[in-house]
Amino acid sequence: MKKYFIILVSILLAPVLFSSCFESYLDKSPESLMTNDDVYRKLENFKKFFLSVYGDNLTSGLHIKNSYPLYFDRWDAKYTWESCTDCSDMGRLQSSQKIKAGTTPSYANYATDAGKRPIFNSMWQAIRICNLALENIHLLQTDSVTVNDYKAQAYFVRAYAHFELFRVWGRMPYLDKALMGDDSWDLPRLTNHETLMRIAQDMDKAAVYFAKAGLMRRDNPIPGAPGHLSNVDQARPNGVAAKAYKARALLYAASPLNNEKGIEDWKDAAKANWEAITIAKQYGYDLLTAAKYSDNYFGVPYSNEQLWGWCLGEISYIQDFSFINAIFGGNQTSMSGECPTQNFVDRFETKYGDPLTTQAERDAATAAGVYKEQDPYTGRDPRFYIDIIFNQADGLPGWQSSKAQIWQQTVSGKLKYSELRNSSYAGITQTGYYQRKRWGGNSVNNDFSINYTDPLIRLGELYLNYAEAANEAYGPTGADPAATMNALQAVNLIRSRIGMPNVQAKFTGTADALRPRIKNERVIELSFEGHYYYDLRRWKDAPAAYSSILYGVIADKVSVTAAYPTGFIYTRYPLISTRQVAWKEAMYYFPFDVNEMYKMKNFEPNTLWN
Repeated sequence: MKKYFIILVSILLAPVLFSSCFESYLDKSPESLMTNDDVYRKLENFKKFFLSVYGDNLTSGLHIKNSYPLYFDRWDAKYTWESCTDCSDMGRLQSSQKIKAGTTPSYANYATDAGKRPIFNSMWQAIRICNLALENIHLLQTDSVTVNDYKAQAYFVRAYAHFELFRVWGRMPYLDKALMGDDSWDLPRLTNHETLMRIAQDMDKAAVYFAKAGLMRRDNPIPGAPGHLSNVDQARPNGVAAKAYKARALLYAASPLNNEKGIEDWKDAAKANWEAITIAKQYGYDLLTAAKYSDNYFGVPYSNEQLWGWCLGEISYIQDFSFINAIFGGNQTSMSGECPTQNFVDRFETKYGDPLTTQAERDAATAAGVYKEQDPYTGRDPRFYIDIIFNQADGLPGWQSSKAQIWQQTVSGKLKYSELRNSSYAGITQTGYYQRKRWGGNSVNNDFSINYTDPLIRLGELYLNYAEAANEAYGPTGADPAATMNALQAVNLIRSRIGMPNVQAKFTGTADALRPRIKNERVIELSFEGHYYYDLRRWKDAPAAYSSILYGVIADKVSVTAAYPTGFIYTRYPLISTRQVAWKEAMYYFPFDVNEMYKMKNFEPNTLWN
């Protein structure tokens, strides 16, 4: 028997809300005689109304950027999605440590609090605006290209908003009309699979209208040509992005947490992701070279691997970017910082492709002569040096020797701490590492501004999506009937781009053998881009990950010896109990705001975590 989910009335229902939307979005004074027809008929009015979904012409803070990983992560350093997993630890003891240990609801409510990052409220409001736009766009007096563009954006944003709600709170009703006062508020809460299929259908519709508008991408597709990656609307979605998001939704639908049709779901996901890859290549998107890899995150506004992205703009070290590296921001009292755990560092293979996640794997790599526990940062996956600041890491202008000094030393019986272990900073690393991937190099000692961009979906992900789905559907060397690449070739393409060898042959014989390597490749390639928290859940790997012990590393400075060739003793140690993880089955989804959910008749809440 289907349960029913009551929509928050203050967000979704009503002529009352819609009237207030007119006021705030269209700058319409109360005494104005503007009618609905005036709003939808005139392009400038329509744009003011619709573009509020992106935060344009809006001061309320309710917009879809609240769900963008980069925008969400930097709100006030309480938590990032990765820091709510075994992947990383926030320097300060804040919300992330509570969430990863299964404590809610107050910490989870930050995702609904209007003063924080109100994903819940923002997504429902965006859905309502999209529905009103689609229902009234026939009134818009403009050219067909513009009409088709806004139809496409409305279908896309409606699907995107449902997807973000689903990822955080689980199955939802799917609203394809704007609810009015005489409509039923009791709407069926669909299954996970049904929700995702509706999202995929809307993304398909969006792609159709983007194609009609000639907007499969929003710039000149020829690299180096005038206008390439510089269109003023580059932050808006396009047709290729719609196909890519459809493919992502179908991958989620096929995943163990949501799968209803067995292998057929995996086949559908493989087909959709290959189609998205093919269309992306057709319209000139491509993987960046290893030398340009970081362009996906900072340095330039947009890259040609990003199918859809959001450029935050030029940011200096002091401009509220503490979630990446607190100590580099120079604020000793309030910044936090995202610090990878040793568990995550162990995910980076040797440069020869040897896994190092378990002690047995590290022992095997040591026996093979490709890994040393006391020289642990030599000979690793090239992405390790892109993603992680570790003790003695190069490339820190303005800091001692331009190297990361993350060590301690016993001098005259007392501990002396290096500059990046300065305990006067509230957000000092407790793991021995700092995040590098999304940090542009600016700091209190290297003051400059640099562009930061969120790659909301990029071509590299599609190859990994395809590899995962094709492996489950057809095995390592099988492929979708329309594809020219099998699962193994797809994952190896991502590896070769960055300078890694192919997956070792011993892992390629069966789908079961290859699956862990595909997952690990995804964890590394998409690290700190907002995927890992959700991947753990859709794979149903979260119970194991949240039952592990989280480790850091201590580097003790000593004289160089044969036993300690780097001049440091590296010791793994478990983080303190308040920085550990714990698993409860309710943690697959956030609970709803406890201050709201009991106000509503017949509401079926998610289970509280505690």
